Amino acid sequence: MTSWAIASLAVIVSASQSAPAYEVFAARFGVIPSFQVSNLVAGADPSRRLDIPVMVWLLKGSNGRTVLVDSGFYRQALVDRWKVRDFRRPSDAVAAAGVEPAEVTDIIITHAHWDHAGGVELFPNATIWMQRDEYEYYTGEAWHARNTHGGIDPEDVLALVRLNVSGRVRFVEGDDREIIPGIRCYTGGRHTRASQYVAARTAGGTAVLTSDNVYLYENLDKGAPIAQTWDPESNLKAQQRIRSLASRPELIVPGHDPAVFERFSPAGEGIVRIR
Repeated sequence: MTSWAIASLAVIVSASQSAPAYEVFAARFGVIPSFQVSNLVAGADPSRRLDIPVMVWLLKGSNGRTVLVDSGFYRQALVDRWKVRDFRRPSDAVAAAGVEPAEVTDIIITHAHWDHAGGVELFPNATIWMQRDEYEYYTGEAWHARNTHGGIDPEDVLALVRLNVSGRVRFVEGDDREIIPGIRCYTGGRHTRASQYVAARTAGGTAVLTSDNVYLYENLDKGAPIAQTWDPESNLKAQQRIRSLASRPELIVPGHDPAVFERFSPAGEGIVRIR
């Protein structure tokens, strides 16, 4: 081996050793009972019902970053409307995983729906990361018609605008972007205008947190698009890409599957570690 090749290999090994790795957790903060599966899996039997968890994902980095993927929701009107069982604030769920809300450094919002973007104000020191197109659309022209902002809560939009005015929002500029060392964002699932999913480097390989770009393991197992998507074909392509990004199929985590809390090891009440 030439001296140049040895030097190049040393640089690669050094970079690999210094790249941060994350411990990844799913934190459940409630359960929506008797949810219609045909609203999750395209073509599913409309009579099927499933109790689905609402959750956020916590990434504890070796670099000192503590990152949330999504922020959940907490407003009582939504808890009551959806008859959420075993509810606790997302900030309390994160605390059960050993992280105080003020210790969260970053929140990646996968999309603007009420159950994923409604808890940003619970984490007072976090920088908020969101796709630019998602933010601009739902704080702008989505409200110019009656049928272009389904699932978006006006209070959440106002909260995001307030956070942006205070300098705490940062935009993700499209697909395949490393926004924090060891964490990349991808688009293409088309659950909303510009929904994204997240890949994170762990000690055991790359984990992919799909959020609602994949609702259930059933979507992946059956090759079925999610029922709520702007573009079913794009969603199926995203599912294939998610498979290619994850180091192992076991490291793909869908957005609302109760089996997440059966397939992974418990790490607290309503908390499992993804590995």
